[in-house]
Amino acid sequence: MISLYEVTPTELAAALTTPELACTEAEARRLLAWCVSHGRTDFSNMRRPVKRALRARLAEVAQAERPAVLERIEDPVDDAVRYLFQAADGALFEAVRIGLDKDAHYTVCLSSQAGCAMGCTFCATGRLGLHRHLSAAEIVASFCAVRDEAPGRVSGAVFMGQGEPFHNYAAVLRAAGVLAHSCGGRISAKAITISTVGLVPQILRYTAEAQPYKLIVSLSSALPERRRQLLPVAARWPLTELAAAVASHAEATGRPATLAWVLMGGVNHDEAEAEALATLFDGVPVRINLIDINDRRPDGQRRATDAERNAFHDALSARGLPVIRRYSVGRSRDAACGMLASRRTTALSGVA
Repeated sequence: MISLYEVTPTELAAALTTPELACTEAEARRLLAWCVSHGRTDFSNMRRPVKRALRARLAEVAQAERPAVLERIEDPVDDAVRYLFQAADGALFEAVRIGLDKDAHYTVCLSSQAGCAMGCTFCATGRLGLHRHLSAAEIVASFCAVRDEAPGRVSGAVFMGQGEPFHNYAAVLRAAGVLAHSCGGRISAKAITISTVGLVPQILRYTAEAQPYKLIVSLSSALPERRRQLLPVAARWPLTELAAAVASHAEATGRPATLAWVLMGGVNHDEAEAEALATLFDGVPVRINLIDINDRRPDGQRRATDAERNAFHDALSARGLPVIRRYSVGRSRDAACGMLASRRTTALSGVA
C-alpha cells in the first residue's frame, strides 16, 4: 500500500483511478490535504466531500500510519518538546518541537535516519551507528505528529535531527517536497533547512537540481587533519573539494553559504582555524553559525569558555567572516544539537 504521507496528488490520483472509477487531481488534493495538512484520518466527514467510491478505494490502496510515540519530554528551561518515535519494525528515531521568537510559532527538528553512519566524534547519534534510513512517509508522519500537538503554528522544519540527511537524499527531498506542498505541510520552502556534514556529490546534485530549501554545511574545522579526526567522513573528500561545492551552491543561489561550526573547548577555536577558514573560503560569501557543544558527555569534550568563544568570534570577524552565535534549546533534556540519542535508544542499542 502507498502512504498518504509521501505521495503527490498526481501519484495518488493515478493509484486511485481504475477503469470503472476516475480520480481527478483535484480530488486527490482534497484527500491529501485532509490527511496531511489537517491531520485527519477519518475521511467520512470531510468538509469538501469526495465521491464515496473514491474514499472506499482509498482504504484499499493507501494508509496513513504514524509511528508510535514512546516518549514526549518537555524541557523545563526552553520552549522545546522532544519526541521519541518507534516505527512498526521497532526502529527508534526522534523529533523536537522548538519555539521561535515569534509568539506561538514553532519549527520541528526532524530525523532522517534511525542512528547515523557518519561517526562524528562530538555527536551522540554518531555513537549509535546507523540502524536504517527513514522513509519519506516516516519523516512526514513524525512532523505531523509533532505539529498536531503544538499550541501554535508550526511554520518551519529543519533536517538536523538523527542521521545525515544527504545520506538519505531521495527520501529527505521527497519529504521536504511534501512539507512544502499546499496540500501537505504548507510550509514555505524558505523555512525548510537541510543540513549535511559535507557529502560533496550530494551538495553538487542539490545545487544542480536547484532545490529551493536552505542548506547548512557542518564544517567545525578548516584544518584537514583535525576535521578528519572530528568528522571521519571528511577523509572521503578534501576540504578544497567541499569548499568548491559550497562556493558553487552560493553562486547558484545568490545567497551566502551557511557553515555550522560546533565549538569545542580547547579544540577548534584557535587562530589557525580562523586563518584556514578565511583562506578556504576566500571570495566566497559565507556566514558562520557558532554552536556550543553540549554538556553531559562521555567523550571528554567540553564547552568552550566565554573567553575562548569570544576570541574565536573576534578572530573570524577580523578576517571579514560574518558570525552568528546559535543557541541550542532543549539542553536540559538531551534534546539540543548533537544530543539526539535518547536514553532508551542508547539502552536498546547497547551503546554507552
